[in-house]
Amino acid sequence: MRKKYGILITFLVLAVFLAGCTQIDEPITPESEGFWNTVFVYPLSWFITKIAEFLNENYGLAIILVTVLIRLILVPLNVKQIKSTKAMQEVQPQLQELQKKYASKDANTQQKLQQETMQLFQKNGVNPLAGCLPILVQMPIFIAMYHAIRRTTEIATHDFLWFQLGTPDYVLPILTALFTFLQQKLMMSTNSSANSNPQMRLQLQIMLYVMPIMIGVMAFFFPAALALYWVTGNIFMVCQTLLINKPMMAKK
Repeated sequence: MRKKYGILITFLVLAVFLAGCTQIDEPITPESEGFWNTVFVYPLSWFITKIAEFLNENYGLAIILVTVLIRLILVPLNVKQIKSTKAMQEVQPQLQELQKKYASKDANTQQKLQQETMQLFQKNGVNPLAGCLPILVQMPIFIAMYHAIRRTTEIATHDFLWFQLGTPDYVLPILTALFTFLQQKLMMSTNSSANSNPQMRLQLQIMLYVMPIMIGVMAFFFPAALALYWVTGNIFMVCQTLLINKPMMAKK
């Protein structure tokens, strides 16, 4: 759990850092050079533009549709993450027994603990890295979305609903924080191992309030289109979590 949120915080810090570099003031075109531009930024900019043209130049709606498509592509990873989390919850009693059995802190005992822990994970289909994989995959997409918005004039200058996509908004950051909180709360309510572990529950309680505040504050400085991307993604994740967890809980 600590590693997962550590990666997420690192992702947010890295996003802020990279947002200010890598040709951010240069328009993105088919002639833009470099691996980052040709593989991530331009294809995303082109895709949003083409969908917007199909939608009568509605770039805001295009960003929403692109976000949904990206989230649909990532569904298998998220399903794997949820299944791995469920499997991790089921092996918690056995894991606690191993930790009591190998409570000594000497090197040999800790090595045996690691070996038996890995055997336990393999036997029950637990992948400790599955929870981090969706975050790592979303990292370049998030940063590429920022660049595509900033460096594509058609997107940055377009109005959608009450805001301009290329400039910060004051309502979307609040919605961003709200739906981030809702997603975190939903994940916490379905995490039975966290509810039975006081230390883990305390960590989740802290992140439940810290993470939405961090993301909401950052959203005040990002283009409104990026906040729109984040809000749409969070709404999708809330619906996905409900749809996936409901049959799992019923089966259980």
